[in-house]
Amino acid sequence: MNQLEKVRFAPSPTGHLHIGGARTALFNYLEAKNKGGTFLLRIEDTDAARSTKESEDVIIEDLRWLGIDWNEGIEVGGDFGPYRCTERPDIYKKYLNDLLEEGKAYKCYCTAEETEAERESQRAKGEMPRYSGKCSNLTKEEIDAYEAEGREHTIRFRVPTDKDIVINDEVRGEVIFESNGVGDFIIAKADGTPVYNFAVAVDDHLMEVTTIIRGEEHLSNTPRQVLIYEAFGWETPKFAHVSLILGEDRSKMSKRHGSTHVDQYRNKGYLPEAIINFLALLGWSPEGEEEIFSLKELEEMFTLDRVSKNPAVFDIKKLNWINGQYIRASDLDYITKLSIPYLLEAGLINDQDVENRYDWIKLIVSATRGNLDYLSQITDHVGIFFNDEVEFEDDKARKVIDLNQEHVPLVLKSFKEKVEEADKIDLDFAKTVFKKVQKDTGVKGKNLFMTVRVALTGQCQGPEMPDIIQILGKEGIIKRIDTAINK
Repeated sequence: MNQLEKVRFAPSPTGHLHIGGARTALFNYLEAKNKGGTFLLRIEDTDAARSTKESEDVIIEDLRWLGIDWNEGIEVGGDFGPYRCTERPDIYKKYLNDLLEEGKAYKCYCTAEETEAERESQRAKGEMPRYSGKCSNLTKEEIDAYEAEGREHTIRFRVPTDKDIVINDEVRGEVIFESNGVGDFIIAKADGTPVYNFAVAVDDHLMEVTTIIRGEEHLSNTPRQVLIYEAFGWETPKFAHVSLILGEDRSKMSKRHGSTHVDQYRNKGYLPEAIINFLALLGWSPEGEEEIFSLKELEEMFTLDRVSKNPAVFDIKKLNWINGQYIRASDLDYITKLSIPYLLEAGLINDQDVENRYDWIKLIVSATRGNLDYLSQITDHVGIFFNDEVEFEDDKARKVIDLNQEHVPLVLKSFKEKVEEADKIDLDFAKTVFKKVQKDTGVKGKNLFMTVRVALTGQCQGPEMPDIIQILGKEGIIKRIDTAINK
């Protein structure tokens, strides 16, 4: 094998990219980057009934959206392809035949019904269900009889007895399995298609994968794969089984905990940088207290020895906090362009606005992004800019501009005059207008600023006043002040 680190992500294209799968891909990517190695993307489409090209496309799209690139495999190429299991049947057939010829595998003629009945019997006796080896030593006459009946056969791997299968896991330490508890397992289906445990072992060896980083749920598959490596006399790669991701109730993460797929977060307006940052902290801990890291920083810092064997809890509040940090720190044009689809979908703007009033839209995004956990929330915060009929949020707001208070009509009339006189309602105007109104009226502080805020927005809190003034513009401000005075 090559001495340089080589890792792989091998998703099954049977659905969308799960958050757990995305984390596995990220850890593999970071390990390759940190070690100056190769990151391979391979498609494990051994489940022909459920695998689809659509799912494969979505997985690839989501990985690229996250910024997880690979330098060998699907759509990139390399020296060890093809990179889909369904495109490698002749390769698997050769190695299956090798095992059959050496007596390390055998044809099994047991039907599914017979196998299940055997397992039920074992369960009833309190035994661990495993194949009994009924077909492991068939005579030529027995085989001929089964063939004459037209019985189909699978191929089973002959598991050695009384053997300890030792796995030195990079995360979990030494894990030992007893071969007697494994039982002879199927490595090829009746139609000749290899099953996952066989295909993955062959592919990892032939593609020269040095370290296999994957979810803890695959740990139980590992002894079977190690036995296949040993049967061929191949060097066993290193294994690193990353802990499960749990929901906040500490049960396995599922739909009842909320969104579980990457594209669901993408559609809500989470930023890929934030998702990457959050996923990295699910089961891996950096040195120090800092929690915000760029992908480049993670590439330099990531090591497997800081991956925890304890389950990681998916904390949506923490994800929202991280995403909010990125929304506020990112380039405003970048955030504006990502926000526009939500404003369009809500009917608040149209394509002409995007083309002709982009700077105005950017002001709106700038004024509201401080309140956002994810970008689709923007439509909940911009209503004050799109409705000239000011709605007071509560009685407290109504009292602020009660015209029976002497200062209220003074402030509103003076402010309106300053707007009408202005050549341009820009940031300079917005920063200086309150001083002018204060000079005219003698009103200052809360009675000045809050009166104008509530008249323009109906709310006692919200975006900064300079932002509100620029966004509403001359016409919008005058309409709202006239409405407030008339009310």
